[in-house]
Amino acid sequence: MPNAAPDVFISWSGGKDCAQSCYLAMQQGMRVRYLLNMVTPDGERAWTHGQSAEIIALQAEAMGIPIIQAPTSLDEYDRNFRKAVISLEAKGLTGGVFGTIDVPEHHQWSRDICAGTGIKPYLPLWGKPQPDILRDFIKSGFKAVIVATDAAKMREEWPGVEIDTAFFERIRQMPNITPCGEAGEYHSYVYDGPIFKKRVEILKSQKTLRNGHWYMEILDARPIEK
Repeated sequence: MPNAAPDVFISWSGGKDCAQSCYLAMQQGMRVRYLLNMVTPDGERAWTHGQSAEIIALQAEAMGIPIIQAPTSLDEYDRNFRKAVISLEAKGLTGGVFGTIDVPEHHQWSRDICAGTGIKPYLPLWGKPQPDILRDFIKSGFKAVIVATDAAKMREEWPGVEIDTAFFERIRQMPNITPCGEAGEYHSYVYDGPIFKKRVEILKSQKTLRNGHWYMEILDARPIEK
């Protein structure tokens, strides 16, 4: 008999790569039971992409998938991520889905963090050409906006830009930017797409510059019917 499709969690940042990985996992028959998002020790802010934990949790609400937001300091990030993985294994999960594309250190990290547990890492985007990944993300019907940029590479006008066909064509003309931002040039927030039952409507935001990055911080949003 063929192996049953695994119950998995998605390592969730709120951005396009984890969303697309979730979509591909679903297409492969995996049952996505949880999103796993690491947050600051006070539980107020997600470690990735500069958004509040509440704004990230709205995505889970719109998707209809439970989210676990595990608090951690940066120094204890790996230990607490692994602790969360073990707790998910105890809930019957057998896999974790990661949005890594082509950074070997990230690939190894996903394997190391699951090593010695019953959780198998899945990396559905690994090794695919970045232009193809970005094109497929847009063609699949995802909607996302840039929420953070490396200020040395992408300036103040970029946060708030939609990731669409026009963006795809524009980013491909920038030789110092990887198409998917895999070198940290930009990060995104997904507000709609084929894995969403509702759309996240962004109601209020503001741009800020801190620690060498431009951010579009989402201050208010709500899930709405499509």
